[in-house]
Amino acid sequence: MNEPSWARAQPLGDFVQQLPKTGFAASFPTVVRVLYDDDNVYVGATLYDPEPSKAITAGLERDFNSGNSDIFGVVFDTFLDRRNSFLFLVNPHGAVRDEQTWNDSRNIVEAWEGVIYVKTAQNDSSWSLEMRIPTRTLRFDASRDPQAWGVNFIRRVRRVNETSYWAPLDRQHRVHRMSRAGTIDGFDGLRQGRNLQIKPYALGGHSSGAQVASSSLGSRFDGGLDLKYGVTPQLTLDLTTRTDFSQVEVDQEQVNLTRFSLFFPERREFFIENSGSFTFGDVTERSYRMGSSLSDFTLFNSRRIGLTADGRAIPIAGGGRLTGRAAGWEVGLLNMQTQRFGTTPAENFAVARIKRNIFGNSDIGLVYLNREGTESSSYNRSYGLDANIRLLGNLIINSYLAGSAANGTASDGTAGRVSVAYRSAFWNSSAMYKRVSDDFDPGIGFVRRRALQHWFATTGFHARPGIPGIQEVNPYVEVAYITDLSGRLETRTIEGGLQVNLQPDGQFNAQFEDQFDRLERSFEIFPGVTVPAGGYNNREGMVQLQSGQGRPVSGNIRFATGDFYGGARNVYGFGGVWRLRYDLSLESSITRNDVALPGGSFLADVAGFRARYAYSTRLFGSAFVQYNTQSKSLVTNARMNVRYAPLSDVFLVYTERRNTLTDMRNERSVALKFTRMLQF
Repeated sequence: MNEPSWARAQPLGDFVQQLPKTGFAASFPTVVRVLYDDDNVYVGATLYDPEPSKAITAGLERDFNSGNSDIFGVVFDTFLDRRNSFLFLVNPHGAVRDEQTWNDSRNIVEAWEGVIYVKTAQNDSSWSLEMRIPTRTLRFDASRDPQAWGVNFIRRVRRVNETSYWAPLDRQHRVHRMSRAGTIDGFDGLRQGRNLQIKPYALGGHSSGAQVASSSLGSRFDGGLDLKYGVTPQLTLDLTTRTDFSQVEVDQEQVNLTRFSLFFPERREFFIENSGSFTFGDVTERSYRMGSSLSDFTLFNSRRIGLTADGRAIPIAGGGRLTGRAAGWEVGLLNMQTQRFGTTPAENFAVARIKRNIFGNSDIGLVYLNREGTESSSYNRSYGLDANIRLLGNLIINSYLAGSAANGTASDGTAGRVSVAYRSAFWNSSAMYKRVSDDFDPGIGFVRRRALQHWFATTGFHARPGIPGIQEVNPYVEVAYITDLSGRLETRTIEGGLQVNLQPDGQFNAQFEDQFDRLERSFEIFPGVTVPAGGYNNREGMVQLQSGQGRPVSGNIRFATGDFYGGARNVYGFGGVWRLRYDLSLESSITRNDVALPGGSFLADVAGFRARYAYSTRLFGSAFVQYNTQSKSLVTNARMNVRYAPLSDVFLVYTERRNTLTDMRNERSVALKFTRMLQF
């Protein structure tokens, strides 16, 4: 930062704390400078620290866990629409985490990756960094000259849990809340390039095991291609052929002690990138308790494309996606074609989504989805209208109406929701009504529960009592009332809770839940154990303690006990992280459900152990082992990644799934994959 060029840039400082003392000046000064030339934007920062050697780095891999690390970050709203952004975070050893965000922090695309060059250095009283961000990495309207962008900067000192911003933010907001960002102007003559990226891959692998499809057994060699093209400054076209996701980490095992299906998050990069364009369903807002989320209902669940119900890959022949803005509308178009896989026929999946901003930071939109067999005349179509309204800064109204239709099945159904939520620095309250018909069955969606009317209300407050060792106290109460479509009670839940944020870091939670649940039919809760139909009163208490994550060793413990479907359940949970060095960490978690029911007793355990090691920011690996007694499975996934050029990788991945009851190997696979990014 002592190079002469930096002296030409205006220094930006005077960061303001978000934590722990909201609104106070940052106790660790930060000075930022921004420069540019025709093809790059440069960001330099000096981060003062009387003990810079104590700055915490929690990994060197791309997209490291930024919550556990000292960081500096910059976020750019390149269209100055106060809604969407590109985010770059850097830790003291030069690892990068980048994200794309939509709708003023509502939708975060963690899988987005951009070309960026970073160097860091440690000095006697500070650590410093330089970023070079090629303009080809960003999307902006090159016809506007000079450019004006929204911008904010973040600094976190993890060991004292101090987070500060250049443009100040309240505690409930994150750095990509662009409606609260500052503005940087004067960019003149920026060149955007052709906005063309071509990424071919080559793959070799071998698979065996009792549950591996016959078409996937043995050795295979394959190749494919991804292409990204900026059709306009605001519209991006993605094309893919012979799509492969062999490098993606396996799903995290879960125990399901309900009669409803579980929602698993998407992990495949192609579907995660720009996914905010297609979001429709039970959307939530950060720091609000909404009563329902996308894990309860989403009209577009990309895991229905190219994956079986148990998570096995279905070959994808190819597809395309067009996302961005045109004529004042936010647009999302997607079309994917899968191939036949065993008894699963080839299918085509199409999604069309449009949204328009109204009243500044609000939006209304339409969506249409079609799932159609390419070897038959079967189809499933769904559609919806939604509105997300923000008023007075803190009042949010979310609503939607959706329907589904299919040939040859009784799936012509509807779903609707309206929710109102208010969140200030003190109050946090919301209410919701949702109705889902019995026949509502969107073919590319996820619906956890049907044939219901769902009422929900909650209120609570966030107090800062000034007690030593306590940052904030959040007591709350929630009530959920679920009936069938005729109004007969099915589930009623009353919950009271207390969340205490500790100083400098850590959290204590306590809650008590009183639930009535009516089962119209029996269900198997665990292999060999059935819960009979009937009405059940379940009362359960829970306490949880999370230690500060700024220490080399951190963890959380959880205990819950109470009634459970005519019997009793005790839940014991533990999770821990041991950061041996900045480049090596060990993580573990275990949850035990000790259940005693009239129909039988059982232990439902799920445990995981993960080791991460990074030789540098270009070479890193991990091993993840999981154990689940409910599914009787032991899953091992080991991955090594070499990033030999920007967004160009070599992956070596080993996966094994074993049945712990029979000791049968259900799957063993190894894959070696090469990718190369060509940018024009």
